[in-house]
Amino acid sequence: MAEMNMAKAINKALYEALERDERVVVLGEDVGADEGVFRITEGLLAKFGDKRVIDTPLAESGIIGTSIGMAIYGLRPVAEIQFAGFDYYAFHQIESHASRFRNRTRGRVTVPMVMRFPYGGGIRALEHHSESRETYYAHTPGLKIVVPSGPRNARALLHSAIQDPDPVVYYEPKAIYRAFKEEVPDTIETLPIGRAQVVREGREITLISYGASLRQVLEAAEMLEEEDGVKAEVVDLLSIVPMDTKTIVDSVRKTGRAVVVHEAPRNCGIAAEVVARINEHVFLYLEAPVARVTGYDVPIPYFSKEKAYLPDADRILDACRQTLSF
Repeated sequence: MAEMNMAKAINKALYEALERDERVVVLGEDVGADEGVFRITEGLLAKFGDKRVIDTPLAESGIIGTSIGMAIYGLRPVAEIQFAGFDYYAFHQIESHASRFRNRTRGRVTVPMVMRFPYGGGIRALEHHSESRETYYAHTPGLKIVVPSGPRNARALLHSAIQDPDPVVYYEPKAIYRAFKEEVPDTIETLPIGRAQVVREGREITLISYGASLRQVLEAAEMLEEEDGVKAEVVDLLSIVPMDTKTIVDSVRKTGRAVVVHEAPRNCGIAAEVVARINEHVFLYLEAPVARVTGYDVPIPYFSKEKAYLPDADRILDACRQTLSF
């Protein structure tokens, strides 16, 4: 198995998908000649040509609308929006068409497409370049939303998304594109959409997160064990819609305490949904209220102050200690 970072792993998945299935096409702004703003599509144009790796105009609505048509007529488009903060211009196409065709046609027409949205802060970017707005899509029936947290699951989830019969929002945590490497198998693997993973075993408290925030959660879990002797269990959601309620509630039933972490704003965020499911299924097992560590309910600040906005290990550790001492 080769070691690679997340950017390379996603590139590898795209290369493999294009190679094995002639229906797969990649399209977006600068994905061809310039090989993507983050170089995720490096080498694809040279290998597969401009009929399958397509540079589009700067028109997010057009990119998604075209992809919907491609999908309905038998292709498997993988559309890139350069930054998640630009996807608002495509929201009409996503909500009114991509998410609704299965229901609109009573299952006769599906829309097998992937929308790659690099999201999140931590790269010292400008306005509209650091948003985490996954809740918009989680609240839109007909879409699936996955968020990888590392190179291996990024590759596997992208393969699963491309093969899925429904539209999938593939949220890419760009802060960790090149933050670390993992071993990635030489053979293609997939992960089930809708399945979380327990990435660290524990018995005293459950930490639940996804995407880039998982790194801070794991750091906080190590600190909690070293400084307090408390072993935390860590659940990586991987899929926001559908959400793996069973893995969440099984863990919280065991530990009796939970902290949910994400960098998106708190109000009506994914953490609120996780807390609701815990209350619905394992309320009587709880030893303390479920805590949330999230971004604040303000636009994410410019780079000079974004570090204070993003949840870090110290904030997570503090929430854990408050929950454990309740």
